[in-house]
Amino acid sequence: MKATKKHKVKNHSTGGLKVVALFEATKGLLVVFVGFGLLAFIHKNLNSAAEQLVRHFHLNPARHHPMIFSDAAQHLTDRYLWAMAFSALLYSAVRFIEAYGLWHQRQWAKWFGLLSGAMYIPVELIAIMRGTTWPKVTVLVINAGIVGYLAYALWRSRHDGKLA
Repeated sequence: MKATKKHKVKNHSTGGLKVVALFEATKGLLVVFVGFGLLAFIHKNLNSAAEQLVRHFHLNPARHHPMIFSDAAQHLTDRYLWAMAFSALLYSAVRFIEAYGLWHQRQWAKWFGLLSGAMYIPVELIAIMRGTTWPKVTVLVINAGIVGYLAYALWRSRHDGKLA
């Protein structure tokens, strides 16, 4: 009887870990696309591209945020773009490794996901204290949910280990 109950808990945990693994892999894939997008701007006139983007979205270039965007594009160098693309590649590799470990129910991946997700929570809370928006709250809720789930999965695997 106990073996059946343990098996059900393991299946429940497996499904949740796979959902988190898919989420992490999706984040990694999105950042890979961003990295390749950055590489597309090497040896290009970024200031012109930024102005076209501002016009495309019908933003007033004299307003604060579009002006910050245009100024930032004006100061980007090819070296900086390469560094950002390389950073995106590293970040993606970490997300893919974590996703692989979670998909295969590796204990180290649960710990890694828990710790890497938990370190962003204070930053997200500070961002919300500076100004609450739905995207900020959504990011915090999703991140806290993943961290909470991974903490539960770690507790459950430890608890199940003691029963066995």
